[in-house]
Amino acid sequence: MSSPQIEWSCSQCQSVMTDRKKYCTNCHSMLTWTCTGSEKSGLYTNYYRHLDNYSYCTPELEEEKQQKMEEKQQQFEALNDKQRPWSVWSRTNESCVQHTGNDIEQIQELYSMCEQLLTNYCSHKNYRYTNSTTTSYLSPMNLLVVTLWHLKHYHSVRYISTELNLGPSTVHYLLLEVVDILHSYIYPELISLPADISNRTTPHGPEEHHKLIVDSTFIAIPQPDDLDQRKAYYHSKSSTNYAFKVQIACDFSYKIVHVSECYQGSVHDITILRESGLLEHVKESVQIIGDKGYIGEEYVVTPTKKPHGRELTDEEKNFNRDINSARAAIENIIQRLKTYAILGSVYRGTIDDFDKITKIVQVVSALCNMNLNKHPIRK
Repeated sequence: MSSPQIEWSCSQCQSVMTDRKKYCTNCHSMLTWTCTGSEKSGLYTNYYRHLDNYSYCTPELEEEKQQKMEEKQQQFEALNDKQRPWSVWSRTNESCVQHTGNDIEQIQELYSMCEQLLTNYCSHKNYRYTNSTTTSYLSPMNLLVVTLWHLKHYHSVRYISTELNLGPSTVHYLLLEVVDILHSYIYPELISLPADISNRTTPHGPEEHHKLIVDSTFIAIPQPDDLDQRKAYYHSKSSTNYAFKVQIACDFSYKIVHVSECYQGSVHDITILRESGLLEHVKESVQIIGDKGYIGEEYVVTPTKKPHGRELTDEEKNFNRDINSARAAIENIIQRLKTYAILGSVYRGTIDDFDKITKIVQVVSALCNMNLNKHPIRK
């Protein structure tokens, strides 16, 4: 039988059902539920998601739900300060930076940006420790710092689960979820193209209309088993000869302003640039500086190639020197990204899950921007 707050009907033949069934007995269409308390409705497949919260669908019980949430939040806040690893790492800035790549102030800022979603996640998921004498869940702050620890040092899931006395599958799942939360909140907050980019001055740029610098980098992967995949992921600069490739763009305040999706290692740089959407923002007054891999695209300034049969002129050499000097900034930023072991070592995740690795690169780029704000390349 269905809950008294739920009414069942068929949207096709307009039949009303008294029992909960998946399909209509008359026309065999999927039934629709309607909650009388909240007036929400949906297909049968979404019923169980609503079932977890339907008891709070009346206005009277909504207050009770809010009160319970506030009590849970107070519980989490108290747990943040006494639960490992945050209770240990938060004692000194040095320890915090060593484990997560961010100092205490930055961690608090990150936490404030996604506190509500982390708290909601903890409220709906119950992390069970294998040791019954310890608490049965990780606090929101510890979810954050454990994920940052994973991104910075890329310890295996088994190692993290042993350190925290959690099941490996639990650790794997929470890392995925928290990366999604960080991607939803901190990536759009910390990485975006400036709206007034065409009006910005570029004190370190070779020319006033040079506004952006782009370069691609790679994330090494193990050798694929399939021959076609080996051809697709081949990248000569990778330590394994196989990699993902991603494009990073910064402005002349030396902050990351754009991160492309990840591609197979053999994809050409200029293909990534054209598909990234970055060219939609370029024009006469907004030009991009790139290396020789970007030759041939309008409004993309690249070093002059040595002509066949003659040497470069002094003017061309000076131009190349200015362009390469400007490009040093993006190379420096990429080196900072590689200090996060998940990007700087051999990636162990599934190589055909481009959505996952793209989110990881974009989250790490946002964390890098936070550090660039505090420790800029040039002042």
